[in-house]
Amino acid sequence: MNAKLIQLAKAVIHTEQQAIHDLLERIDQQFVQACEIILACQGRVIVTGMGKSGHIGGKIAATLASTGSPAFFVHPGEASHGDLGMITDHDVVLALSNSGETDEILTIIPIIKRLKVPLIALTGNRQSTLAETADVHLDVSVKKEACPLNLAPTASTTACLVMGDALAVSLLESRGFTADDFARSHPGGTLGRRLLLHVQDIMHTDTEIPQVSVTAFLSEALMEMTQKGLGMTTVVHNDLTLAGIFTDGDLRRILQKQVDIHQTPIQSLLSRQCLTIRPEALAVEGLEKMQSHKINALPVTDNQQHLIGVFNMHDLLRARVI
Repeated sequence: MNAKLIQLAKAVIHTEQQAIHDLLERIDQQFVQACEIILACQGRVIVTGMGKSGHIGGKIAATLASTGSPAFFVHPGEASHGDLGMITDHDVVLALSNSGETDEILTIIPIIKRLKVPLIALTGNRQSTLAETADVHLDVSVKKEACPLNLAPTASTTACLVMGDALAVSLLESRGFTADDFARSHPGGTLGRRLLLHVQDIMHTDTEIPQVSVTAFLSEALMEMTQKGLGMTTVVHNDLTLAGIFTDGDLRRILQKQVDIHQTPIQSLLSRQCLTIRPEALAVEGLEKMQSHKINALPVTDNQQHLIGVFNMHDLLRARVI
């Protein structure tokens, strides 16, 4: 039984792999024309499809929207009952139908034509009504479905999805869409946070900053570290310029010495050559600094080295940058 299941699974993958490979020969002038129509669109790409094609259409619409081509999905059945009002004469319609004869889509074609909205069709039948009516037809036909009955949409939906991805990525490149653009449409995702979150968005400021004067003793520094709980304290001059930092690591290194914490000045123990970062820097830049130098916190300073904040690895974790 196990061997049979493995054999069936591999057969499905092989069939779908072949369906994708066959698409290579169909990336032609029709594909270029489809891209040009969408690039020239002043409105949105309206994606529509019924059944399994509808599910694929929803994913294609989402991919287009997140890569610089405003798009949304309209159910063709609902379109005939009011949702056609979502389509304007500035839009482009991308219709998906393996047979090219889906009744719900054919019903709304006259309205689309009346609006003079460009129609791009993805079908598995070049001679179908939808293919012949469309301004551009992209052939996503497959030799057979991965289903052993050759009935369930499997290879055909995969081919359609891949063609949709080819459109989205080609448009992305043509628009000069960047990682920053992607982040702005994915602010809740990890990439979005890494590209949009700045140090000033997560740093500790004002009374949350662990800091002592250069004239302080070690005991005062230890009290500040305990109260603020960031595993370090900054040491500043009277004008709040940074003199250095004292960390938990520094404390462990001096424990082996006979040190009077009440009489030892902190300026004799601090690390003066400490790394700093600017508030406008990306939080991920701070992460890279900390990782490369194997430290857990960074003081934040302005151009005159005045201390204005501090942040550490825990802040990056809370912000889900890592």
